Amino acid sequence: MGNNKKLAGLNTFALVMLITGAIDSIRNLSTTAFFGSSLIFFFLFSAVVFLVPVALVSAELSAHFTEKGGIFNWIHAGIGEKTAFLAIWLQWINTMVWFPTILSFLIGTATYLIDPAIVQNKLYLASIILVTFWLLTWVNLKGLHFSAKFSSFCVVSGIIIPMTLLVLVAVIWLVLGKPLQIHFTLKEMLPSLKHTDSWVSLTAIMTSFLGVELATVHIKSVIDPHKTFPRALFFSVLIILSTMIFGSLAIAVVLPKEQINLVNGVMQAFTYYFNYYHVSWLMPVITIMLLLGIAGSTVSWVISPAKGLLHAAQLGYLPSFFTKENEKGVASRILITQAILVSIMCLAFLLMPSVNGSYWLLTDLSTQLYILMYVLMFIAAIHLKYKLAKRPFVFSIHGDKIGMWAACLLGLTGCGITLFVGFVPPAGIDVGGMMHYEMVFTSALVLMIAPVLLFYLYRAAKKAKAL
Repeated sequence: MGNNKKLAGLNTFALVMLITGAIDSIRNLSTTAFFGSSLIFFFLFSAVVFLVPVALVSAELSAHFTEKGGIFNWIHAGIGEKTAFLAIWLQWINTMVWFPTILSFLIGTATYLIDPAIVQNKLYLASIILVTFWLLTWVNLKGLHFSAKFSSFCVVSGIIIPMTLLVLVAVIWLVLGKPLQIHFTLKEMLPSLKHTDSWVSLTAIMTSFLGVELATVHIKSVIDPHKTFPRALFFSVLIILSTMIFGSLAIAVVLPKEQINLVNGVMQAFTYYFNYYHVSWLMPVITIMLLLGIAGSTVSWVISPAKGLLHAAQLGYLPSFFTKENEKGVASRILITQAILVSIMCLAFLLMPSVNGSYWLLTDLSTQLYILMYVLMFIAAIHLKYKLAKRPFVFSIHGDKIGMWAACLLGLTGCGITLFVGFVPPAGIDVGGMMHYEMVFTSALVLMIAPVLLFYLYRAAKKAKAL
């Protein structure tokens, strides 16, 4: 997300913008709106068993590791180097799956004003995603980096303002007493414990919270990090939780569940509201704002995960071929490999019978991979609490060891539930049947993780040869 010089001297506001920009995405609103009024329960539940624990643990670890931050260094110190490599691999490979979903949203937004039906053409969507991602890769190979100021501009203009506007028009809708597609009764808001399908929405909610810890890699560029990080994480959690809940409800109240398109549902909602309020001339403006927010974060994400993998490559887990950097200091060969993998992942749009089905498959797969990484993070955090017991922690979760155990157990509970329900596709989305979905999903999950074993063997053979 830019070199250290550009990021030097990050204050609380800049850090909040970086964290919020990496996580708070308007593209997730369509997916969460699909689950109606029950999304309120699941957002609050997910905040308690996932978002807050991740933020608290990240705040404590980042306040302690002020020289080298991030998942790799935390897990390396807490559990060991091999587990740290597995964690950084899960974080990196997750983004390979995530890119097609965010790019499909970008394309769906860009083409909505021309012809909303275009985005339902799977071959067209996959082709445009490939062209767009390779273009972004080429831009990053040229050494283009965005400063923290640009990140802040993208978050405010492309995420916070559009989300606020969406919520505002929905509030006016409610005040005017217009018909609602969902109802806020206790029965509809609380999920049934008897039916697993009612818990499937947890996957979509968790997706909205992934990446709280990402900004900790910039620890050396933050002003007074042991105080700034906890403060920034607190404000980020408030912004993310409030914008996601109210933004999702703003879509759900006007669009029937069966009409919500996971790729361009946000544009559907804006169109519906603006047409009713006779301000449809605002659609091109809101489209440009959304594209700015999406493109700004996507360009940064193309290169950021590659940096983490480059660190692992330099430790010998990957062939030296991948350690090469071009004249701009960019891990060029990792970026090219990354683009090839994203191209392969785009085949998911051809494996599922519908665009919604493909979008859900990639969202689900991305979430499961990242959740596995968080399991490792929580375990490492508990280990570190005892390993570093004699060292003073500038910021500690309230309750010291008991507080850390409580946060990590809550986080592990949330991770466990999400991993379980991730194998169940939601009703109302055409995935070609339960058996077809589970075969494709399980195979993809195994293929994403399996290379780690090969890299372990490669490094062991390399060490043996050196002896």
